Amino acid sequence: MTSVFSRAKKFKEWVFPSGRVATIDASQAAAPPSPLAPIDLTDADQVAFVMDVAIRIGDILLSSGTANSDVKSQIHTVASSYGLHYCHVDITMNTITVFSHVGGKRRRPVSAFRVAGRMDVNFSKLSDVDRLIRSIQAGATPPEVADKILSDIIAAPPPYGAKIAVIGWATMAAAVSVLLGGNALVASLSFATTLAIMVVNILLDRQGMPSFFQNVFGGFVATLPAAFGYRLATELGWSFNPSQVIATGIIVLLAGLTLVQALQDGITGAPVTASARFFETMLITGGIIGGVALGIEVAAAIGVELPPIQTSPPLQFSSSVVKVAAGSLAAAAFAVASYAEWSTVAVAWLTGAAGFSLHLLVLQPLGVGALTSTAMSATMIGLAGGLLARRFLIPPLIIAISGVTPFLPGLAVYRGMYSMLNEQLINGFTYIALAIATAGGLAAGVVFGEWIARKLRRPPIMRAYRAIRRPRRYGTQAANEARSGIDHV
Repeated sequence: MTSVFSRAKKFKEWVFPSGRVATIDASQAAAPPSPLAPIDLTDADQVAFVMDVAIRIGDILLSSGTANSDVKSQIHTVASSYGLHYCHVDITMNTITVFSHVGGKRRRPVSAFRVAGRMDVNFSKLSDVDRLIRSIQAGATPPEVADKILSDIIAAPPPYGAKIAVIGWATMAAAVSVLLGGNALVASLSFATTLAIMVVNILLDRQGMPSFFQNVFGGFVATLPAAFGYRLATELGWSFNPSQVIATGIIVLLAGLTLVQALQDGITGAPVTASARFFETMLITGGIIGGVALGIEVAAAIGVELPPIQTSPPLQFSSSVVKVAAGSLAAAAFAVASYAEWSTVAVAWLTGAAGFSLHLLVLQPLGVGALTSTAMSATMIGLAGGLLARRFLIPPLIIAISGVTPFLPGLAVYRGMYSMLNEQLINGFTYIALAIATAGGLAAGVVFGEWIARKLRRPPIMRAYRAIRRPRRYGTQAANEARSGIDHV
């Protein structure tokens, strides 16, 4: 009995190591550090420089898909680490504004403004920035050094080449096709199709082509090989479902978009940014649907008719085990495609395995509905990813997005589009509504799971921090008085 308790204690210490918290946890809950070399708050140049460092960090976080609320918290943390405890941060879509005052009685306003770059899923930069924030919090990095490190992070190439990332996308597509019930032929064709889509899209992106037209091309390429593969398989007497290949292509193209992130912003209290991101996602998703529709019309024009969409057969336990392996592989492959570090890829694989095990081996055999099961699995991914991310000091966002990406409703989007093209508007709108509801369940589940993980590993809150926070309501002069009182405690 003693050995059992000792093993349980060791496991708890491994999952919940003392002193290990996520950077965002420390930003939202822990007291601001006492800066070893605080800046002169009466010097506008020093204040502006610190605000510029903080806002550049926010730029990288925002363009990596971090929620608005978390970006604000981390900008405040960076500013507080240099002694600038009292500043206002506003984020609207891709614009970041930081505002504060300098001076004594005659206060002078100082502000910094930055337009964040376009959404760029590069998890290596996100990990580097996370480590930089930790170093700033510890008081080990002065503003000048932090500014240089930021420049190096922005200019640094990915940890591995584009070829490996493209293979990651193709591997993810093959794994997702197995999740949708595909066989070896479907997985092979999905791999080859995604390989072609990503290679050509990289070339088009280098030529400056807008993302909308890249996704039109992706939808078109995802459809034609599936149509020709179906015709060849029919002549040879093989079993082949083209809708699985097309849906896989849609999921891969949706993986780089902001649907889940948009709904996350709405849930966490940023409705303006959420609305803008949602509209952007719907616009680019329309490009994917347009490309698929064009592919269907071209296939029909050359005499290749796609069959009616088939419903996936009920899952058996044996097939569920295979699908759990495929789901965890898809999560890890997405992390590779997003230039994550190899240790992060391993954690993404474990998180994907946890989420799909709950979904396929527990909830579905119990008869839980698909939408509810997806939301509960996303909660498990948010929780497991949050705990593992804290154990290995990885930004929780990376694990969460990697884990839920294989759950994206590509098949529902394709079914809705196919129904509308065949004048079945009610069915079409039903499937589109199901796709949006699924994305909402994924976003809500991840946020809730992360909230639970944050409560389990929440750093202690100091009363002094509350005393610092309160004066923000009354202005800078009262805040400085509160700060001077706390410094003497």
